[in-house]
Amino acid sequence: MTEGLFGRLSGRGASSKTASAKNFEVAMSDEEWRRRLSPEQYRVLRQHGTERAGTSPLDKQHGAGIYHCAACGQPLFDAGTKFNSGTGWPSFWAPLENGVETETDRSFFMSRTEVHCRRCGGHLGHVFEDGPKPTGLRYCMNGVSLAFQLGETAPDTNKPDKP
Repeated sequence: MTEGLFGRLSGRGASSKTASAKNFEVAMSDEEWRRRLSPEQYRVLRQHGTERAGTSPLDKQHGAGIYHCAACGQPLFDAGTKFNSGTGWPSFWAPLENGVETETDRSFFMSRTEVHCRRCGGHLGHVFEDGPKPTGLRYCMNGVSLAFQLGETAPDTNKPDKP
């Protein structure tokens, strides 16, 4: 019930469209997403939820690899761009090229920049302008929306510039 109330107050929820109802390369019915994802993944990725800070083991993951969308497998972030933001969520200073898209999120009576998967539209988190160099950005991601592949590398053409 609380989730429904927050969904109604924020303009988000089970009946809302992900990423402005854009047509995505990976598209499934609501029922297909529910079968494919865990309840928590569904809540975050499809209903624009947020996991509790400090609950994701990926926040403490420091190995080399690639972070993918947990819904569709799209490569999103190289571990080389990950940093400890102290927020309790995995944070990155840049996404992989063509991995994510953004849009304005006006839920909860504020304006933020939402980050979603370019391929399926799954809600990943938000980006803020208080990150480290070289971009000054902090992509604050829900760990439940990510799948980490230890040791995987992205093609050089897909990697953000290193500092």
